[in-house]
Amino acid sequence: MARIVLNETSYHGAGAIHEIVGEVKGRGLKKALVCSDPDLVRFGVTKRVLDVLEGAGLAYELYSDIKPNPTIENVQSGVAAFKKSGADYLIAIGGGSSMDTCKAIGIIIANPEFADVRSLEGVAPTKHPSMPIIAIPTTAGTAAEVTINYVITDVEKKRKFVCVDVHDIPVVAIIDPEMMSTMPKGLTAATGMDALTHAIEGYITKAAWEMTDMFHLKAIELISKSLRGAVANTKKGREGMALGQYIAGMGFSNVGLGIVHSMAHPLGALYDTPHGVANAIILPTVMAYNAPATGDKYRDIARALHHYFRDEHEEAREISEKYLTSKCPEIRLSALITNTMAMLQTGDAAKCRRNLEMIQRDGQRANDDSWRLYSSITDALISVFFHSEKLDLTPIRPAIGILPPGMQYFAMYAIAHALYIRREYEHAMGI
Repeated sequence: MARIVLNETSYHGAGAIHEIVGEVKGRGLKKALVCSDPDLVRFGVTKRVLDVLEGAGLAYELYSDIKPNPTIENVQSGVAAFKKSGADYLIAIGGGSSMDTCKAIGIIIANPEFADVRSLEGVAPTKHPSMPIIAIPTTAGTAAEVTINYVITDVEKKRKFVCVDVHDIPVVAIIDPEMMSTMPKGLTAATGMDALTHAIEGYITKAAWEMTDMFHLKAIELISKSLRGAVANTKKGREGMALGQYIAGMGFSNVGLGIVHSMAHPLGALYDTPHGVANAIILPTVMAYNAPATGDKYRDIARALHHYFRDEHEEAREISEKYLTSKCPEIRLSALITNTMAMLQTGDAAKCRRNLEMIQRDGQRANDDSWRLYSSITDALISVFFHSEKLDLTPIRPAIGILPPGMQYFAMYAIAHALYIRREYEHAMGI
């Protein structure tokens, strides 16, 4: 049996923060404790939401004693602030730190027997849903607005602990990409890598199943298409990342993650390393370690990431085509090779062959020995490239062996390009 836990309601798109008013009034809520970190308060990001509350005459108090890696003390002082304020619901504005603090506060208020924050570690047997939380992310990475997880730092023991509780999920998530537009480039990149790690680890975890696979693959696709744009602060990039990270959260929250996160948390606890940066450092090594046990899933991930590479190669194609008729042989050769690889990404075998034939033709006309050699190698490879199941270099090796050392280097360079082109061709064709 599989289980999916999601928000009761979520709003997506520019200007979505204005939906707060209808949700608060419709639920009969009276006063909010707004949890937001000091930097967001200082730079006016939190004020955007406070202006909406004030404009509608909704009462609130602000709590901002929250560290980037929230501590037990942050939670305890937040619980005290909630009780003192007379609030009956919470609004979390920020990244994972604000939301995780808010979740812990809401759970303890509703379940006072868990006042010892450490008692919430793991899967605590709480009995009551958290006080209502409206979550408004300002980063595109943690997806804490749609997850049943939160992470607290135990400063005394120099460790982080993860709490998993279906009772802590916010009742309303408001994903407004305009709230993310003030993120600096470094933070945007780091949180984006956190989101990508969520999607990849969630896809290969043992608990994954068809519905979460759908979420994770779509998230990888969206993130790969949007992260660079988000770092450049484009509207399309921000919107794509806002949605991609949320969809990743819909998946991994319900099936779990892996050892990238289990190792990233200690790095954050011991060295205060930003969580997304820690994930980015560890992810390649863990993926290599997990590879033997993942079956065809890495191929699926590669296909989802292919949207990014396809955009890259489209740009390379456009640039290289400007130089295909250059009078300089070296520039023309480089352009032909680049253009050929770009064409393979779109599966255009006819244009690939055209490029190889241009290399052939140029080599036959050239007086330069290196060009003639490249032409002869291309001539030998062209039929193999399009008509054989695999590339056989056996007939070419003896010829290379009798060449001068400098020419041998050039020949191996040419063959390396041929091998790469063949591999890219097979990938593009799904061979």
